[in-house]
Amino acid sequence: MSTEKKVNNFDFLREKMVKEQLIARGIKDKKTLFAFKEVPRENFIPCEYHDSAYGDYPTPIGSGQTISQPYIVALMTEKLSLAKDDKVLEIGTGSGYQAAILAKICKEVYGVERFAHLAKRAKEALENLGIDNVKIKIADGTLGWDEYAPYDAIVVTAAAPEIPQPLVEQLKESGRLVIPVGSMGSQSLIRATKKEGELDKELICGCVFVPLVGKFGWSEQ
Repeated sequence: MSTEKKVNNFDFLREKMVKEQLIARGIKDKKTLFAFKEVPRENFIPCEYHDSAYGDYPTPIGSGQTISQPYIVALMTEKLSLAKDDKVLEIGTGSGYQAAILAKICKEVYGVERFAHLAKRAKEALENLGIDNVKIKIADGTLGWDEYAPYDAIVVTAAAPEIPQPLVEQLKESGRLVIPVGSMGSQSLIRATKKEGELDKELICGCVFVPLVGKFGWSEQ
């Protein structure tokens, strides 16, 4: 009985999160809102943090990494302007939650994660939900995933000092890239659209993300 109550409580909290944290703050894209209603966020969070699954803040997932607050995940997703046949590259897969959201909207998702145990856990969480249109590999995310390029959209869930050139090269013409760029402690969330090989950038908002570590990002501390 207690398990049933907990499941129902998560369902209630998920609906509440969509209404109060997403719709109330201006998230309008129907595909994004549908995905957030469908994906159980608690499945991607360590058991000790389950009570914070739908909190309006980032939640730790181990190795100094976090699952971003729901609104930021929704904002980044909405700004990708996704279509159902799109192929998306996600840099910094972490818990797998963002990948699950993307998988509900588009055809193919390719995730790159540098921590093996996080990648393993993300794969298991996705498999447990029957999500089979996501591939994940363990690698330096700043190098992208050239094998499946070009991508209709790329989302980076860690902060870079500048946009990694390999990601620019792997983005389709007219493709969209959403990435936090700036210093270690403060960044700007940027949406960039590829036009004639160059990026047309627009500022979304200020933000703070964990650092993107790799050849074209921050060095290991």
